[in-house]
Amino acid sequence: MSEFALKINGSDHKVDVAPDTPLLWVLRDTLQMTGTKFGCGAGLCGACTVHVEGNATRSCSMPVSQASGKSITTIEGLSGNGLTALQQAWIAEEVPQCGYCQVGQIMTAAAFLAKTPHPTDDQITQAMAGNICRCGTYDRIRKAIHRAAGGGQ
Repeated sequence: MSEFALKINGSDHKVDVAPDTPLLWVLRDTLQMTGTKFGCGAGLCGACTVHVEGNATRSCSMPVSQASGKSITTIEGLSGNGLTALQQAWIAEEVPQCGYCQVGQIMTAAAFLAKTPHPTDDQITQAMAGNICRCGTYDRIRKAIHRAAGGGQ
């Protein structure tokens, strides 16, 4: 066990865990931040996506030792007060069905929009390609991203 300092959603946390513990399990089990979901455990589906230094990152495959000292944002910290424009667009476009992948989808879309504020369909498809939605709401996801970017759709 080792002690790691984490800055999550603007707050400092110290955890005493094995260095190879995935960030996902530190968030969920150690810190009780259960908004981030476990999907595949191999970094392939995107359900566990968080932001590390503003980049969409699969928390299931990132050891806590690599996250230490970096700024981490989870779905709980995405909006400071109320819903973000992206979350509002998600609701307006009725994106979720089962909802399980949605945290990862939103976190990936938020990091993408921060870097590409006015994306094309092709850019959205490419940015979101690593996130799996078993319900197949990809068209609604694209519309919500355009809406959040001010494209209305």
